[in-house]
Amino acid sequence: MIAALLTGIAASPWMRAALRYGAIAITIVLFLLSIRRSGERVGRIAERLETTEKSNEIQRRMLEAAARRPRDRDELVDRLRDGGF
Repeated sequence: MIAALLTGIAASPWMRAALRYGAIAITIVLFLLSIRRSGERVGRIAERLETTEKSNEIQRRMLEAAARRPRDRDELVDRLRDGGF
């Protein structure tokens, strides 16, 4: 019964055209949704990269500051007297 109904629908040229256009429309909608999801994923990855770069920059500045620090109290006193701290 169902096969006969589907055969009757597929036999009509108007219904075949409607099914063809419907399939094309569904394909386009699925493609657009896929692009949107891909764009969201790229946005999250870019945000993660930006956060990582900021963190690395802060850590690099901290390491540079630690490398310039006085080694002992005498060096600290010398820097304070020279005004170069």
